[in-house]
Amino acid sequence: MSHTLTEIAQQLKDADKKVQLIYAFNGSGKTRLSREFKELIAPKNDDVDGEEQTELFRHKILYYNAFTEDLFHWDNDLENDAEPKLKIQTNSFTDWVLKDQGQDQNIITNFQRYANDKLTPRFNEERKEEDKGGKEVTVKAFSEVTFSLERGDAGRSDNLKISKGEESNFIWSIFYSLLEQVVAILDEPDPSNRSTDQFDQLEYVFVDDPVSSLDENHLIELAVNLAALIKAAPTSLKFIITTHSPLFYSVLFNELNKKTCYLLESLDDGTFNLDVKPGHSNKSFSYHLHVKQTLEKAIADNQIEKYHFTLLRNLYEKMASFLGYEKWQDLLPDDGRDGYIKRIINFSSHYTLSNEEVAEPTPQEKKTVKFLLDHLRENYGYWQQEEQNG
Repeated sequence: MSHTLTEIAQQLKDADKKVQLIYAFNGSGKTRLSREFKELIAPKNDDVDGEEQTELFRHKILYYNAFTEDLFHWDNDLENDAEPKLKIQTNSFTDWVLKDQGQDQNIITNFQRYANDKLTPRFNEERKEEDKGGKEVTVKAFSEVTFSLERGDAGRSDNLKISKGEESNFIWSIFYSLLEQVVAILDEPDPSNRSTDQFDQLEYVFVDDPVSSLDENHLIELAVNLAALIKAAPTSLKFIITTHSPLFYSVLFNELNKKTCYLLESLDDGTFNLDVKPGHSNKSFSYHLHVKQTLEKAIADNQIEKYHFTLLRNLYEKMASFLGYEKWQDLLPDDGRDGYIKRIINFSSHYTLSNEEVAEPTPQEKKTVKFLLDHLRENYGYWQQEEQNG
């Protein structure tokens, strides 16, 4: 039965589970669901100003999603091309984490764990400077951060503009450092003995797709660490985690003992479906068959987009792992293995710069998706067996 995201948010709330793990493809409504859930737990009050409203949200729910990253933007210093800074938009969330809770050193440690132990963030101290009009202004502490690479001779590089993946990693480290502190404080069962009462009313943590740009080893480490934190949290604190990463989903599935798993789907009529999936992503979750069906529908509707190449490559990788091949390329047709087909899959699923992204695949690229999907179905009897069993 289809539902609105508001109804699905209510379903998650009514389930009253400590951990609810949701898998969904990009564009299926994960981030919108996190906002709907936040509104359900702490509805907006038009009589309360923005700062106080954020305070009310924070007392009941902490959430991390794509909008969290909107609190950060780059000052690229285009005039001097020397001092790129990641600016932190003034908001109660980062002020609370950095100023009130003093988490800057923990944030740096967590960031370096998943990025590079030589890549060092530095938060600014309060200072006076002149604006472009020559007027003296105060730059508040913890309003920007710079990054540099440490050298073995105790020196360091000039300030760097880090990659988008590293930036996402840094923002996640801010949220994760706060979450570590929350769990540590709530570990004291007697509220009167806690170091602060700011988390006493906290009910939910909603995490929507944490850093997916990490390599597999670091993504596994992040999932394991998050699972350990969830297991250490009191039963009164409930977690909802959404992801489009099969690896992240699978690690959490294996690490967390008591959880409820779902598949979130966006339907053609604008509604959504949330199905309970009690098994592993490669078994009853049937991730690979769902990918195949998604590709088949896109081909039939002539609606192939760039992200379908990512799904196709992922399908080849899973198939190669299942069949015991060392590399996914071994499944490609012999005449295209080292040629055009391999290059087009690599380009389409692993571009790194946004200006390299092409919104509409060419007709030849669309034909490639159909050709490679047909190649899997026609050359590996496993598919026929799975379809009969399904």
